[in-house]
Amino acid sequence: MSAPNDITPPEQPGQPEPVWMCAQCNVPLEVGKVDVAYLGNAFPVDLLKCPVCGLVLIPEDLALGKMVDVEKQLEDK
Repeated sequence: MSAPNDITPPEQPGQPEPVWMCAQCNVPLEVGKVDVAYLGNAFPVDLLKCPVCGLVLIPEDLALGKMVDVEKQLEDK
């Protein structure tokens, strides 16, 4: 499983680039390695996560796209 190319919030024309913040710790999320596991299989992925509490942001396009595809492949085994 490869990391998504764009894991930042959508840009607004004429606005500065938004920054994802941890709602619990109120600090900016940082890109880091996360092990995503399903049915006993783990895959290292670069995702945004909180450097304080470890909360991970899984973008909607990744959750509904690539992750669904991988889940189906693993369930078919």
